[in-house]
Amino acid sequence: MALSVWVASGLLSLMAAFCYAELGVTLPSSGGSYIYIKRALGSVPAFIYIWTSSFLLSPASLATQAFTFTEYALQPFYSECSSPDMIKKGLAVTVLLLLCTINSLNATWALRLQNVFTTLKLSALSTIVIAGVVQLGKGKTYILESGFSGQLAGASDIAEAVYQGMWAYSGWESLNDIAEELKNPRKNIPRCISTALPVVTLLYVLVNVSYLTVMTPKEMTMSAAVGNTWASRVLGSFFWIIPMSVAISTFGSINGSTFLQGRLKYAASREGHLPSFFSMLHIHHLTPAPGIILSGLLSILFVISSSLLTLTSYFGFFSWVVITMTCISLLVLRYREPDLPRPYKVPLPIVLLTIGAGIFFILAPIIRSPKKQYIYGLLAMFGSLIFYVPFVHFKLRFKFFDKVTYIMQLLCEVSFIDESKAFKEK
Repeated sequence: MALSVWVASGLLSLMAAFCYAELGVTLPSSGGSYIYIKRALGSVPAFIYIWTSSFLLSPASLATQAFTFTEYALQPFYSECSSPDMIKKGLAVTVLLLLCTINSLNATWALRLQNVFTTLKLSALSTIVIAGVVQLGKGKTYILESGFSGQLAGASDIAEAVYQGMWAYSGWESLNDIAEELKNPRKNIPRCISTALPVVTLLYVLVNVSYLTVMTPKEMTMSAAVGNTWASRVLGSFFWIIPMSVAISTFGSINGSTFLQGRLKYAASREGHLPSFFSMLHIHHLTPAPGIILSGLLSILFVISSSLLTLTSYFGFFSWVVITMTCISLLVLRYREPDLPRPYKVPLPIVLLTIGAGIFFILAPIIRSPKKQYIYGLLAMFGSLIFYVPFVHFKLRFKFFDKVTYIMQLLCEVSFIDESKAFKEK
């Protein structure tokens, strides 16, 4: 059942990514889902999305990745027990501060780090896959042979499992967030999606098959870091290679997410949905430093106050809200603006299936297994209207806003800079 969820999560991610690919080549501008929702569904849904993304979804995602990094990075030093919670949180905060600093000072450094860590991530996964093939060759298939024995999971359980799977696949929407900075987005966005996601799906399934050659499903659910447990049983005294490799690659994931968050807030600020301060760039490094700093500070708050499982639940639930709204925007734009150039067009059944899946994964856990974080999340989403009505709709301004903006400009060394010049310089 777990392997089926991994495959289903990969297929759902691929279908949603194809929908994003059409929007990315049709409207190649920074901001991704925010831009599509605003153009198709209007200013209010777009503001709710950017509020939820900026103050809940993105910080929760970054904090979850930081927790995952610390779990693997500290495991070699605490092989016989769990690492102390205070140390994990302290290391997570340190990593977030470090990567916010790097991304604020130099985009080139951030991209070079991303290339290195992506290579390390693929190396770690490939090592696990190859070792799993060896274990299968030795006849260790007794766990896999049990198949679908046991009680079948309910709809809400499957939905929550897919949330976890979708979080592991997340990242395919990143190309749309930085479409303005891509070379030839009309060709490269569909090309990247159609090659990367099938490869990642295959890797994830084979990695989990490898885990099941030496661990029972119960042991997997009880392990805080499954890769660590697998490595201790298969690699012996060299077990530390896997947790350190995974920690380094997760470090790269945090770096990539940090890189993107500043761009999203930059795009929203240009549209008037966030304070103008977030549409400013660093005067020396031409990076969207204000948005990056905000994401880092909010992520640190999530690290201090939340557990890993709670963070992933937040992320999974609202990811599906955003995906569903974005795919609906695709249908609206096809109907309202049929003459827009569309170099790539996803088949209609895929769009409808993605929307249907999104509605199911939004409603199933709320109806079958309601949790307080869903209620808090919905309140946070619609609570954004308290700010939208006076400050966006009626454009209310206070004089001290200008003074605060001026002080923040001096502290962060940012100003309004022509974006085309900034992208050319980068």
